Amino acid sequence: MAVYIAFLRAINLGAKRKFPKVDVQRVVEETGASDVAVHLNTGNVRLTSRQRSCSAVEATLEAAFVADRGFEVPTVVVTPDELAAVVADADEVAREAPFDVAAHYVTLMREVPSAETVALVSHEGEGEVTAVRGRAVHLMLDGTDRYHRVKLPAAVDRAMGVWTNRNLTVVRDLAARWGAGT
Repeated sequence: MAVYIAFLRAINLGAKRKFPKVDVQRVVEETGASDVAVHLNTGNVRLTSRQRSCSAVEATLEAAFVADRGFEVPTVVVTPDELAAVVADADEVAREAPFDVAAHYVTLMREVPSAETVALVSHEGEGEVTAVRGRAVHLMLDGTDRYHRVKLPAAVDRAMGVWTNRNLTVVRDLAARWGAGT
C-alpha cells in the first residue's frame, strides 16, 4: 500500500461544480482507498491505495469523480516525498528571486514538462518571476495584490497539460501534515 496526495482542480467554483469535502471523501473511499483525509474544501486529499503509480490513482479518481458528480475533475497526484521536495524547492527559488517575495503560488502539473514547456513557462517580469522544478511551477510575486492580474497565456496553459494551483501556505501545511516522514 502506498500513500498519495491528490490535488483536485476547479471544484466548488460556482453553482455547477459543487463537490463538498464529505462527498470527496466518500467517493475516494468508494474507489477502495483507505486512510482518506480531506483538507479544506478545495480538493486536497490524502489516501492510501494498492495502486502502484500516481497516474493509476489519477485515472481511478477522475473516473469516480465524473461518475459521481457528472463533471470532470482534473486531478494531479503526488507522493509524500514529491510534496516535501516541492516545499524544499519553494524555499530555494524564493531565495533566488530578484525581489522580496510577498506571495508564492505553486502550480502542480500532472507530467514532468518538456524543455520546450519549461522555456515557455519560465519568465521574469516586473514584480513576478516563475521557476520550474520537476512537476511544479513556482510563481513568486512582489505584492499580494498582484495574483489576480497574472494572466496565463493559452499556449502556456495547453503546454502545461493537466495542472492545478495552490498557495504555498497550503502546500507547506499539507507537506507538514502529509509529507515524507509523517
